Amino acid sequence: MADVTGTPDKVAFELVSPERLLASEDVDMVVAPGAGGDFGVLPEHSPLMSLLRPGVIEIYDGDNITQRIFVGGGFAEVNEKGCTVLAEEALRVDDIDVGEAEKRIKLAQDDLASADDDVTKAKLERDIKVAEAMIDATKSGSAAH
Repeated sequence: MADVTGTPDKVAFELVSPERLLASEDVDMVVAPGAGGDFGVLPEHSPLMSLLRPGVIEIYDGDNITQRIFVGGGFAEVNEKGCTVLAEEALRVDDIDVGEAEKRIKLAQDDLASADDDVTKAKLERDIKVAEAMIDATKSGSAAH
């Protein structure tokens, strides 16, 4: 894990998924897809906790987006130390396979047609929403390389 400290002019940012640590660095700004709308985190941001909806986290160096990471939902905490995101599912936007996301939608739609309980229906509807958000993420913006 990188040594992220969150200096007065940087935000210590970490993004963790169940599989791995995707980001651990000091950044200028992070924009996250909050449940109530996107929010930006700058150095010395006020404390905040937010659920995340499926969408893209953008990591900035100066005015440039250096990374775009898709999250399938999760939780963000901003405190005096920085911003930590615990994502249910996460991958770099450049790694999204649109064909696989389309298959995921089709499978979930097929299963939804025969689902007979509300819990299963809700899970399948969420799977569809996440896969649609993945596809949308590939159509908007691009990270600087």
